[in-house]
Amino acid sequence: MAEEQKLSETSVQLTEAAPQTVGSGFTAPGNIYSAILSRNEAVKDARRLKDFQELRDKYVSKKVLFEDPLFPAQDSSLFYSEKFPLKLEWKRPSEICSNPQFILGGANRTDICQGDLGDCWLLAAIACLTLNDVVLKRVVPHDQYFTENYAGIFHFQFWRYGEWLDVVVDDRLPTYKNQLVFTRSGQKNEFWSALMEKAYAKLHGSYEALKGGNSLEAMEDFTGGVTEFYEITEAPKELYNIMRKALKRGSLMSCAIDVLVPTAQRTKTASGLVRGHAYSVTGVEQGKRKDGKDLMIRLVRVRDPWGVAPPPACTSNDWAALAKSEQEKKRLQPTEQGEFWMCFEEFKKNFTKLEICNLTPDTLEDDHMLKWNVTIHEGRWVKGCSAGGCRNFPDTYWTNPQFRLVLLEADTKEKTCTVVVALMQKGRRKERCLGGTLHNIGFAIYEMKGNQQQLPKDFFLYNASTARCKSYVNMREVTERFCLKPGEYVIIPSTFDPHKESEFLLRVFAENRSTSEVIDGEIEVESVTDGAKKKIKPFEEEETEEEKQFRAIFQQIAGDDMQINANELRTVLNRVVAKHKELKTEGFSLESCRSMIALLDTDGTGHLNLQEFNHLWNKIKKWKLVFTRFDTDKSSTISSFEMRNALTEAGFQLNNQLYDIICMRYANEHMELDFDSYISCLVRLEGMFRAFRAFDKDGDGIIKLNVFEVSSIVLHLFIKY
Repeated sequence: MAEEQKLSETSVQLTEAAPQTVGSGFTAPGNIYSAILSRNEAVKDARRLKDFQELRDKYVSKKVLFEDPLFPAQDSSLFYSEKFPLKLEWKRPSEICSNPQFILGGANRTDICQGDLGDCWLLAAIACLTLNDVVLKRVVPHDQYFTENYAGIFHFQFWRYGEWLDVVVDDRLPTYKNQLVFTRSGQKNEFWSALMEKAYAKLHGSYEALKGGNSLEAMEDFTGGVTEFYEITEAPKELYNIMRKALKRGSLMSCAIDVLVPTAQRTKTASGLVRGHAYSVTGVEQGKRKDGKDLMIRLVRVRDPWGVAPPPACTSNDWAALAKSEQEKKRLQPTEQGEFWMCFEEFKKNFTKLEICNLTPDTLEDDHMLKWNVTIHEGRWVKGCSAGGCRNFPDTYWTNPQFRLVLLEADTKEKTCTVVVALMQKGRRKERCLGGTLHNIGFAIYEMKGNQQQLPKDFFLYNASTARCKSYVNMREVTERFCLKPGEYVIIPSTFDPHKESEFLLRVFAENRSTSEVIDGEIEVESVTDGAKKKIKPFEEEETEEEKQFRAIFQQIAGDDMQINANELRTVLNRVVAKHKELKTEGFSLESCRSMIALLDTDGTGHLNLQEFNHLWNKIKKWKLVFTRFDTDKSSTISSFEMRNALTEAGFQLNNQLYDIICMRYANEHMELDFDSYISCLVRLEGMFRAFRAFDKDGDGIIKLNVFEVSSIVLHLFIKY
């Protein structure tokens, strides 16, 4: 294998502490694999709803308040693992207070106060969002009221895997003793933040699904931006300038302190800051000291979403020295309890990680604003087929999805191309109710030339990566910036371990002209009609000893008419296969034999004659040799990962989607195929190609079928006999 160090994985702690949390918390069940073919249900649900304005006007005209059928006011919308210990009531704002307002005096960071839910990571992101008015008004449409055109319906917009999605909710909110249980505003009659939290909960299936996370996840959903993650102890020297530039460009930014032991109780530091809790970064300012010294005042303004704790001991009052006017003083002054300034050096000492979401991939380390070319690819890792793990697993790594990247021209005045690659795993938060967790994900980039097909295992054994992510991390998205010379490359996104299933989104940003596409082979098969277009020859008069035994067995079972049905075929095949002790097979199933007859029954009798059976057996012998070659451990099974190569050697060239389907249909729980499953798969593939070519009259590779013809093919290949 190419000389490269073994890869490692890094665990990033979630921020999830909540004040006055009731009960024992929400524990997800054991980790299991989710159904890879299902799309995010919240996305589908939102698409089923009509346009918000049309829906609102309908309820206004009917004088009926909207009740969301897709996110009902029931316990199922609250929690999935255990019932909330208090009896909650769902109430509309008009039942909670008089004169409710959607936004009161402008949406700002003081409107976000955390309740009894561990989603401080989300609230920190919302607080950051309020600093960018343009982005805020897209996520939170301001033209919504409790008076004009009120029908108990509101909507919010989130970026979701490459597109903006409109999420509609009713305004029934969970309360206890007439108080909001979760997020609320500092002003009792303001409700935009509580309703936004509800819309975000609907997007992920429940309020409980929002417990614990990284602020970057929500920041991305508010902007569609590109994320950067810094371990502060390993951050670049120019971190302060990076933070200043980030806020200047409208980036969203949060920070947190890791807990000392991941399972430990959330505690406070000596300064009074809370470990495992997300804070918003709402300001970065610097200025000269008034005492004339050369040292600069460098400050960072931080906000605690709880908004109730006293300021920590590491705060600074030097912000007043930076104000040159009353207007400046008003802008810099902390707005309420929970927000404070601290010296940058104290910030670095106290916080362990910094999360930044940039609205574009423009680097924060220089002053250039660029127009980026972006391509977006959707893909998935399927257990046993295309979830090959990282290159620590050379036998399966090559089966991961592959994406071809062509960089056509270098950056201005440079010899290289700037490329930002962002890999995001999809839907994991939604799947928490099934035990889903974030996988450790990453990617590598290899240089290659002119290859349109899936790169084989040998390529990765003898070629080192040109670039790769720093490590595999359990975050929703991993992002890295590279400088590559113009040319052709292949990007391999993967999980750290094999067999980890998930859908993913791969975004590639380039400063100059580039193209990227999924590497997915054309569907081809060799000589699938060799037995259909020509008459099958009978045995030669000079039969071999094996052929004589073969005829004798066949005649014994078929009788004088020399015709056998599926049951009889099963008997004769299993007698012959039993002589091949090395296969260690239990024989063919009745279903497999029915498929074989469907493939070779050229006269439509539902039976096979000797010649048809001889043709079938010759195919099985050929396929058996392939099976034996890939049964490397002599277990009479082949790995589902190796099925791709076995099919290629047997004459089939398929695309990635078909390989995924074959794996899910024919592999057992150990991701292996026995001889029966292997033969059944090849028989049906050959039958499928034969049926296609029968309908492809003009040979252009395109057919048009009506319902009857589709039904005929399905019945013939899968249900006949």
